Amino acid sequence: MTIKSIISVVRQSLNGENQDYTQGSIRKAVLLLAVPMILELSLESVFALVDMFFVGKLGENAIASVGLTESVITIVYSIAIGLSTAAGAVVARRIGEKNIDGAAHAGAQSLIIAFVISAILTVTGMIYAGDILALMGASKDVIANGAIFTRIMFGGSLVIILIFLINGIFRGAGNAAMAMKSLWIASFTNIILCPVLIHFFGLKGAAMATVTGRTSGVLYQCYHLIKGNGLVKFTALHFNFEAQVIKTIINIAWPATLQFIIASGSWIVVARLVAETGGTAASAGYQVAIRNVVFFILPAWGLSNAAATLVGQNLGAKEFDRAEKSVMITARYNAIFMGIVMIIFLCFSNPIIRVFTSDEAVIKFGVQALQIFGSAYIFYGIGMVMTQALNGAGDTKTPTWINFICFWVIQIPFAWYLSKHLDMKATGAFISIPIAETMLALAAWYYFKKGKWKAVKV
Repeated sequence: MTIKSIISVVRQSLNGENQDYTQGSIRKAVLLLAVPMILELSLESVFALVDMFFVGKLGENAIASVGLTESVITIVYSIAIGLSTAAGAVVARRIGEKNIDGAAHAGAQSLIIAFVISAILTVTGMIYAGDILALMGASKDVIANGAIFTRIMFGGSLVIILIFLINGIFRGAGNAAMAMKSLWIASFTNIILCPVLIHFFGLKGAAMATVTGRTSGVLYQCYHLIKGNGLVKFTALHFNFEAQVIKTIINIAWPATLQFIIASGSWIVVARLVAETGGTAASAGYQVAIRNVVFFILPAWGLSNAAATLVGQNLGAKEFDRAEKSVMITARYNAIFMGIVMIIFLCFSNPIIRVFTSDEAVIKFGVQALQIFGSAYIFYGIGMVMTQALNGAGDTKTPTWINFICFWVIQIPFAWYLSKHLDMKATGAFISIPIAETMLALAAWYYFKKGKWKAVKV
């Protein structure tokens, strides 16, 4: 493709026009979906860094509070992503089959599930906020200052789940531009409110800004699901409870949710090991490093989401070879991007960490963590595309088993052995992460190439 044609495709992708991704140029299809998806999650990355930047001004206890809360709140994100994966897979399959009403009905049924789950999470998180921080190994000062932050964040569980879930519906329908715009609205609102509310309310203000920002994005999403001109539009009839559709979504969602809970749960254990063996400075440095890791992983995740949509829609259209080629092209692009990021992390970790804190002890651990995490970034990128491709096909169980073995059978015991048995402390916990991620990428590649995902029925 020439530079002129690439610019044209980028403009087309940002306009949000309805496209048929089951025919025509695969490279163009990847770009049409990937550009808005990358931009969508790039601003989500900024969202996370803005929070850490302003919270960092409040001291190491505030950083630790936010980091430990985020480690636990990733369980909510896992459920949101799991539901989003399931809804996106079903919607994409229906769109590929040219069953637009079926796609809308599946999307609406997934929202019913989301309301029930978020109610349970909200009540639990708000009541046991302090206990959650204590379970994570937080000091008494961190619990005293951070419980309100944790309580507000869990109170916003519904909007966290909805913003991911509805964007999954948009992406499954091929409307990646709408998903991008809704998350941009949420992120810009948070970026504006964060410094203002932190100034007036301290750490509590950071949580208030985050929840308010996500709420604005959800309101925008709901408007376009009802009044918009996209392929998928909801009516009251789509919310009539239908057990078979609910069952289909849950059958795909529970392994996908478990898949991400397994992954995020392993990060929680590693965060706990870092806090235990390295203290508050190591925990704060780890959290600053993780925010920077997330900053670059989320755009790569956006590119991976393009693979999921292309697999789902092309399987629906019975274009099996096209589905596989789409994934291989996407994996190549992601590996190139993550390779560049790897070089940045290895060479410029010190100035990157210094943007967020001036505490030398925190900087020391943050730099070390960022360099160790960055050493396997190419494998992170490949692994994400392969697992998302399997998820997009509706085969959520295979990536779940891969995650369980790589994170819980390998990473956690290895982290414990290095940090405690060999007395490497926080460094040992850091080293376990790239090792597990590399093994995950190789396993996901192997199972994708076996091709059994092509026979999955949704």
